[in-house]
Amino acid sequence: MKPLAGYNGEGKAPCGIAKKALLVQCQAYRQQYGMNAIYLLPVNLYGPRDNFDPETSHVIPALIRKCLEARESRAAEIVCWGDGSATRAFLYAPDAAAGLVAAAEKYDGLEPVNLGTSEEVSIRDLVGMVARHCRFEGKIVWDTSQPNGQPRRCLDTSRAERLFGFSAPTPLEDGLAQTVQWYQEHSSKRASHPASC
Repeated sequence: MKPLAGYNGEGKAPCGIAKKALLVQCQAYRQQYGMNAIYLLPVNLYGPRDNFDPETSHVIPALIRKCLEARESRAAEIVCWGDGSATRAFLYAPDAAAGLVAAAEKYDGLEPVNLGTSEEVSIRDLVGMVARHCRFEGKIVWDTSQPNGQPRRCLDTSRAERLFGFSAPTPLEDGLAQTVQWYQEHSSKRASHPASC
């Protein structure tokens, strides 16, 4: 399927339409005014300083918090949505920053460019990795009454490497280890210094 082609499903349509509109605007400004507007599409980001709020966080920080809290409370299990078969690709936030800088310095073109990694992982395998890095040894229960989400989300990132030499250097396992370590260090500081009223 062609990228950014067609109408997205109802739940994702506004986001997809906004992205397409921004791409067309960048291309129009480039053509009409000679503006060096480039368009980058990063895959799912994660890393230190992420949002770990259980209500609003994305999959990796949510899993890290869930696994660490389950370990600390000695919970026998954690519950994850779906059956774990959906796949995703993730990009470590410091790598994304390096990709943005490389694109700004070296790319001057109208084609959209994906920023990410070719390392595609199933949610089931991701949960196992996060649990291992968090040293959670309980059971992982899959709630199949909840949605899996899009079956597959992985980007072709070869254009970034070809056009401005960007290839994400941090393997998922390493990025997860660093993110877990950061969260453990900073969540304990927040707990020992509660906000005043």
